[in-house]
Amino acid sequence: MRDVTGGPDTARPTPRLAIIIVTYNSRADVDDCLASLTGIRAPQIDHDIVVVDNASTDGTPAYVRDRWPGVRVIEAGRNLGFAGGNNVGIRQTSGDLLLLLNPDTVVDAGAIDRLLGTLASRPDAAIVGPRIENREGRVELSFGRMMSPVAELRQKLLVIGHERGWPLIAPLVERRTRLQLTVDWVSGACLLAWRRDLEAVGLLDERFFMYTEDVDLCAAVRARGRLVLFEPAARIVHVRGRSRLSAASATHAAYRQSQVAFYEKHHPGWAPVLRAYLRITGKI
Repeated sequence: MRDVTGGPDTARPTPRLAIIIVTYNSRADVDDCLASLTGIRAPQIDHDIVVVDNASTDGTPAYVRDRWPGVRVIEAGRNLGFAGGNNVGIRQTSGDLLLLLNPDTVVDAGAIDRLLGTLASRPDAAIVGPRIENREGRVELSFGRMMSPVAELRQKLLVIGHERGWPLIAPLVERRTRLQLTVDWVSGACLLAWRRDLEAVGLLDERFFMYTEDVDLCAAVRARGRLVLFEPAARIVHVRGRSRLSAASATHAAYRQSQVAFYEKHHPGWAPVLRAYLRITGKI
């Protein structure tokens, strides 16, 4: 594993916030993400930005070092997945606050400060996530109830109903995503947390290579009596990375593998049923 730090300032105090961005063939997207975190748009809190690269083949690490000398780059040497890459970043940073952020996001000015303010105002909370919208300004349902067969069906109906403008569901989603809520989980695309809470649960579970690791992490935190919040006053845009869209079949396979692993961990009685269903439908 190679750690390359760009432009360190040894006089700086230890940053309170570490922003961790895990990349994999993200060169086409990471520029906009980093631009939204720097200059006049940068969070007011003292912070570091760390890119953990999962063995990209498109030159992402060299590109980030060249274009963004103030960003620290850690090359994992192999593809550790979302959970593994974030764990590397967490272990190799300091500060009492952590922001996990996808490289295919653009952060609104002030959004991170709003998340920080919400978390600071709620001593009973460990994690907070923002309102997430797509390129066209349509909100994503980036939070929900603990994953289970019923909850997954409900979430799917809400997502489809909102996308298609169904009369009862679309207004419901719009209303819910305008309220500050206590939820079971928020999306790992943008997740702010206290380091002590993530360390207390052993960080992200690396059996989940990609997908469901955010739901699992939030479940572990809630099991310790800590809360997870959704904060609509903070907004980010999720542009959906081109590298992921170009490998749709691999993405679906990764989701199904994580889904099975999640049920094996949290709902072992349902895991054989899920595996049988996925085999019958040809999804695994």
